[in-house]
Amino acid sequence: MNVFEKEFDFILEKAKKLSKPMRVVVAGADAEHLLQAVFEAEAQGFAFPVLVGNEERIHKMIQELKLEDRKYIICGVAADDNVVQDAIDVVRNGGGDVLMRGNTSTRGFLMPLLNKGNKLIAKDVLTYISLMKVPNYDRLLAISDAAVIINPSIERRKLIIRNMVDFLQQLGISHPNVAVLSLVEKPSFHMRDTVEAQTIALDHASRPIADCEVVGPITWDLVVSKEAARLKGYNHPLCGEFDAVCVPDVMAGNILIKALMMSAKVNSCGVVAGATIPIALNSRSNSVEQAFLSLATCAALLQTKE
Repeated sequence: MNVFEKEFDFILEKAKKLSKPMRVVVAGADAEHLLQAVFEAEAQGFAFPVLVGNEERIHKMIQELKLEDRKYIICGVAADDNVVQDAIDVVRNGGGDVLMRGNTSTRGFLMPLLNKGNKLIAKDVLTYISLMKVPNYDRLLAISDAAVIINPSIERRKLIIRNMVDFLQQLGISHPNVAVLSLVEKPSFHMRDTVEAQTIALDHASRPIADCEVVGPITWDLVVSKEAARLKGYNHPLCGEFDAVCVPDVMAGNILIKALMMSAKVNSCGVVAGATIPIALNSRSNSVEQAFLSLATCAALLQTKE
């Protein structure tokens, strides 16, 4: 965990200040790397695993990982049960503080979250946020939304920005800079995303979405590089100083995040903002370290509220 402790040190410091370990309810706990992540969080003192799923498979995996002597609870479910709903029920019945995606599909995990009957939506929308340490960029960068809202309208993108700002403020970034990502930096009626990005930025200037700066339309190179801005003659002081990127749709966000993680080996974690509890959401292809860091971020969010 040394690399993560260096790059995400302030999040880990907050996580370890929790007054007591958070109870992490894993929906579909028969996932090797997620088990390793939650037990690493337990070893570092800020998590207690509540493992929901097929009891036999979970027991077998714990034995294979030689984790039998650790502290945990297994909540076995029937084969025909919805394991995500069962995990949510554990939380709603007072048995957990944080929900974590385990061995389930993204859609299978998200649909019960979006069910209003489960009362997990604290605000108008849930927002998936990937927090990343991009190479040669001197701060963490939040990117959204790459999982929950497929093709957001202008108004929904404003809600996404609000959730991102709330999330970053809970982590201690008081007035974040938000980039509204587009294909080009000049509005053109041929490119809807550029016009929408300009509209969002102009609307924010007249009626602030949240306590933040909003710039758009703007391209990825201008987001992360002052030198790129100089070379392209794009005169804006926030280039290279953004804290968050609001993407135009789920495809753009998903491709951007996975390309950075899988090809550039970018360190990252994934959480769902706008919910009544912290929710760790990782791809099943994520590493142990990425899943662990998602839990650390959830713990940091809980610590802020203590």
